[in-house]
Amino acid sequence: MKTVLLLLAFFAAHFSLAQDLEDRDDSFLAENNKNLFKIDIKEPFMQVAVKCDDFKPAAFEGGAAAYRELLGKFMYTYLNADFYTLSGDFTFTLTIDATGKIINIVGIPKVLNSEVFFDDMKYVVRRIKKDWTPATCNGQPVKSEMRLRMNFSSLSVDM
Repeated sequence: MKTVLLLLAFFAAHFSLAQDLEDRDDSFLAENNKNLFKIDIKEPFMQVAVKCDDFKPAAFEGGAAAYRELLGKFMYTYLNADFYTLSGDFTFTLTIDATGKIINIVGIPKVLNSEVFFDDMKYVVRRIKKDWTPATCNGQPVKSEMRLRMNFSSLSVDM
């Protein structure tokens, strides 16, 4: 009888101490048990307006929330955080041409090791195969710029 009670106690303790997957924070990623990073992409995206009487901004299929979710997913998949430990606010300017393709990506501010991060971000943005609907001026597609603000926090831990 004591053995059965002991086994039931171990069984109950096992399930009471188990991790609940619904409570975990998926915004952290363990790359190799040494580097963790968290990304917070801010909305709304800022469209740099073109001087025009009837300007309509560029748009992504599904809206800004869909692009934010897709970009975050790709960042967690393709960023190589082994080469940099960065924290703070960053702004990326995406140049969208008249066909809806992203032709240039520029990141600021420039800090120690940020160039490697910016190169990785260029790779991440180019991996997204969906095109934007280009901005229009008086009904004609035009080149425009979209600014994305994000907070990037990384932590390097010696194991």
